[in-house]
Amino acid sequence: MSKTIELTDDNFEQEISRTEVPILVDYWAEWCGPCKMVAPILEEVAQDLDGKLLIGKVDVDQNKDSALKQKVMSIPTLVLFKNGEPVDQRIGALTKTQLEDFLSQHI
Repeated sequence: MSKTIELTDDNFEQEISRTEVPILVDYWAEWCGPCKMVAPILEEVAQDLDGKLLIGKVDVDQNKDSALKQKVMSIPTLVLFKNGEPVDQRIGALTKTQLEDFLSQHI
């Protein structure tokens, strides 16, 4: 079962604030090559960290307000939220090892 949720301008605040575990939000777009490279890695990490982390995905073309609120200027951008607040971020495609290293600092 996937631990990935689709976030939109309409549900973003509610979903981010209601989760009891950290949520890593992937700001992406369908046309973005590096975003497509990161997607399967995020799915793997979601499975590996089941119960400890959720992955949220924001399509920046469809949800501009959510992207603007976090000042997303490049994609993919990954923002880690804890208790409804952003705590850290990475910009650009990461390898699985890089992503695990980033997350290990916070989880």
